[in-house]
Amino acid sequence: MGEDWVLGPAAGSSLLLCSVLLAVGCALGLRLGHGRSAVERGVLAWLCYDALVHFVLEGAFVYLSVVGNVADSQGLIASLWKEYGKADGRWLYSDPTIVSLEILTVVLDGFLALVLIYAIVKEKYYRHFIQITLCVCELYGGWMTFFPEWLVGSPNLNTKSWLYFWVYLVFFNGLWVLIPGLLLWQSWRELKETHFQGDNLEKKDE
Repeated sequence: MGEDWVLGPAAGSSLLLCSVLLAVGCALGLRLGHGRSAVERGVLAWLCYDALVHFVLEGAFVYLSVVGNVADSQGLIASLWKEYGKADGRWLYSDPTIVSLEILTVVLDGFLALVLIYAIVKEKYYRHFIQITLCVCELYGGWMTFFPEWLVGSPNLNTKSWLYFWVYLVFFNGLWVLIPGLLLWQSWRELKETHFQGDNLEKKDE
């Protein structure tokens, strides 16, 4: 086994913190989704985790990057971002594109996640409008985070380490591509079904 497979203390504590946020998000989502379908409980669990990541982890990153930079900061969340910075060096030294995207992510995506949780729990008519908006914002954020870097040959990305590439870059970022994609598909199906139900009601009234 190569050294890339060895999980050091920094990586272990970072993954543990992410796991704690996931557990809290799932617990909140399952509680809010009590009595609903398994799919809706899963959606709420994801959205609670999503909001926690935006406000706790990414919010802290924005603060550290505005008052200084991650590389020179101390603390648990700073150590998490230092660990992630081994996979993508732009997060260590307040890259303006990354910080700009993260400010938008914390403020807009975090707020939309909370509104969507409320819309699902209260069964509001605007649920899928908010869901589509949030998913598009998150997919756009992923695109703008990585595509400009790919165009110049990915000089800041560590693609040689199994841990940094496949776990930090591919897996964690891939979640914010896969799940928003699935939620967009869910919204499309729900809107399609609503449209057909409306057509059937109109035909019955004729």
